Amino acid sequence: MNSVQSNERTGDRSVAVVRVADTQWHAVENDRVVGRGDASHRPDGRLFVSVDAWHGPVFDRIAAALVADLPAPLYTVVDEADDESTTAWQRAGFAVGRREWGYLVPTDPEVTGLGPVRPPTGTTVVPAGAVEEAPLRALDRVVREEVEAGAGWRTMPAEVLPRPAWYTPADPSQYVAARESDRYVGLVRVAPLPRQPRIGLIAVRGDRQRRGVARALLAHVLGSLHDRGTASAWAEVDETNTAATALFGGIGARRAGATLELVRR
Repeated sequence: MNSVQSNERTGDRSVAVVRVADTQWHAVENDRVVGRGDASHRPDGRLFVSVDAWHGPVFDRIAAALVADLPAPLYTVVDEADDESTTAWQRAGFAVGRREWGYLVPTDPEVTGLGPVRPPTGTTVVPAGAVEEAPLRALDRVVREEVEAGAGWRTMPAEVLPRPAWYTPADPSQYVAARESDRYVGLVRVAPLPRQPRIGLIAVRGDRQRRGVARALLAHVLGSLHDRGTASAWAEVDETNTAATALFGGIGARRAGATLELVRR
C-alpha cells in the first residue's frame, strides 16, 4: 500500500522512523505510530517496498529509511492516476520502470467478434476442469524457458515468474488449454474473483504462435463467461507487449487505468 496526504504538513522533528522488524518500519511521533513502511521479496527475487502515511513529510522520512536500510535496486507499484504517491516516490529517487495497462474485456461475442473463432487444424480446446496436470506443467516449463531466453521476467505478470522445475501450477482447474496431439501448446488462466474474473495469463508456445491459438482460447474463455452471465473480465498487459495489446484492442477491450512500476537503482 502506498498512500500520502501532503496537504496537511507534519514536519515536526519529533517524528522518528524505527525499524521494528527485518521488513517493517514505523514512523513514531509522541509514542504514536503515524506511518508504516514494508518490504517484501517477489518470487523473481526483486525487492518491493511500500509506505502507508497520511502526511508528505512522514512519507519522505519512511522512504528515506527504506532506501538507507535496503540494498538497491528497490521497486514499488502505484496507480498511474495517483499523482501524489508517484511524486512522493520520485522525491525518494524512484523513476518509472514500466507501465501495465488495465483492460476491461467484454465477453459478448457480438462485441468481441470472437463467436465464430475456431482453433487451428489439429488443435483442440481443453475446457476448465478437464485440464491435466502433467501436460500443463510441461507447457508451463516451456513458457518459462522461452521468457527467460527472450523478453525476460521484468515484463511478465505474477503468474509467470522463475520457479523450480518441479513447480506445478497452483490450480489446474483455473486453466483452459490448447491441445495438439499429446501436448499442450497454449493456455489461459482465469481467476474467478467475486466481482470480476481476471484473465491472469495468456501464453502460447513460440513455435505455435501467430496461428490463432490465443484467439481461439480467448474466444472459449470469454464465451463461457458470457454464457454464465458475466458481462466483462479484467486483464493487465505490459505496454511493451504489442501482440497482447493488439489482441485485446481487436476484441473491443477498453483501457481502464494503468499501474506504474517504479524503481530506484
